[in-house]
Amino acid sequence: MILASAAISIFIVSYALIATERVHRVAAALGGVAAMVVIGLVDAGSAFYSHETGIDWNVIFLLFGMMIIVGVLKQTGVFEFLALWAARTSGGHPYKLLVLLILVSAAVAPILDNVTCVLLVAPVTLSVCRQLGLPSAPYLISLILASNIGGMSTLIGDPPNIIIGSRADLSFVDFLVHSLPLTVILLVGFVVAARWLFRKDLGARVDLDNRIGDIHPREAITNMRMLVRCLVVLALVMVAFSLHTVLHVDPSMVAMMGAGATVLVSGTTPEEFLEEVEWGTLAFFMALFVLVGSLVEVGVIGRLGELAAEAMGEQELLASTVLLFGSGVVGAFVDNIPYTTAMVPIVEDLVAATPHEGAESPLWWAFVFGADLGGNATAVAAGANVVVLGIAAKAGEPISFWQFTKYGVVVTAGTLLAAWGWVYLRYFLLA
Repeated sequence: MILASAAISIFIVSYALIATERVHRVAAALGGVAAMVVIGLVDAGSAFYSHETGIDWNVIFLLFGMMIIVGVLKQTGVFEFLALWAARTSGGHPYKLLVLLILVSAAVAPILDNVTCVLLVAPVTLSVCRQLGLPSAPYLISLILASNIGGMSTLIGDPPNIIIGSRADLSFVDFLVHSLPLTVILLVGFVVAARWLFRKDLGARVDLDNRIGDIHPREAITNMRMLVRCLVVLALVMVAFSLHTVLHVDPSMVAMMGAGATVLVSGTTPEEFLEEVEWGTLAFFMALFVLVGSLVEVGVIGRLGELAAEAMGEQELLASTVLLFGSGVVGAFVDNIPYTTAMVPIVEDLVAATPHEGAESPLWWAFVFGADLGGNATAVAAGANVVVLGIAAKAGEPISFWQFTKYGVVVTAGTLLAAWGWVYLRYFLLA
């Protein structure tokens, strides 16, 4: 009991320091890990080797590999090319540009996963905002929110989906049938809501002639041969990501092989491709995994799930409601990957006590929706959030914890309510 109280206290203090930005988020997270080590809750085994309480190396190496690929691609001028294309396509209208980025993000995330999506799209977003003289924060925040919503639609679009799909035996097609329709509805709603959410930043049309003149997007490409080679590798990586459940190769291994191939075909030096790696983001992720793993170790998250299970019994609607909103709320404060890992066995027991199993159980889908959508609530609730905020900070245009969270909470509340309506309508009212 004393150990659990100490772990909760350390986690709250670390989270408060991250949220208030009194100290750098990496320092706050690493300080929390150090405190967990001092009280004897974390050792090398639990931090580096445990699947339940340690660092998820699959996520870390997925990020590392994709950061290298992005770093090499950046040298070819392709992101400036895409930025100019986006500027031309939007006609200089800030809201049209925002909608374009939302749709691109929502289309890419289900195929590559939301973290990989933001790694590719965030540099383009920063570049186009600089080209047009627009504030980048609204566009980067929209990128995060859209990728997290879009990632909900497929088995590989968001890491919690892979975890839940594996345990519940949900197929790629199951996600397309049960999750994709809701995703489309939520994205339409978000496109409309974004106009209101960011109304202060979406001003008048930008004069493209004054900003970018008659520059053709192709003029931004600095090395066409390198770009073609790298795009071939990236295309193969995308195909492998899409087929990883068939090929039985983890996305992290695909990303690392893709990074190696990209470096080989481009001929870049280690200094060049390692310069773009977000080391601070990787360190923050590792520390966050260990912090949340400590709460799993002392049984805090598991106990919360057990209490909920005891209260719900065999009532499917109540259980679905608690799972949906509970996952959204808890997932807002702890990264949704370790949270999902800890909760999956508990949800499995809940499902076993109800009449429906597998893809026909509303409980599994309520869990999916809550875990995925809760990832939009705060700046540290999902991998995509942490990655984009790290990229923005490195680019000299930082987004604070509260700047993101004030929009994230509103979008999360709206999408969770819509998701509950979807669950009630599809699995109870029309069943």
